[in-house]
Amino acid sequence: MNDTIILELKTVRRIIKVHEVQLVNYLVATKKAVGLILNFGKNKVEIKRKVILTDRQD
Repeated sequence: MNDTIILELKTVRRIIKVHEVQLVNYLVATKKAVGLILNFGKNKVEIKRKVILTDRQD
């Protein structure tokens, strides 16, 4: 089992759909299942989590 994730750090006003799509593309390209976007662009931290479910066994 590989317990790694993709972590993307941003400093934008807010996380928008294109940021989420970019994270999914990273997940597909690296064959990882879980990714997080952490945005430090406002007064509080904004977090988005994406999970890609697959039936493959590594």
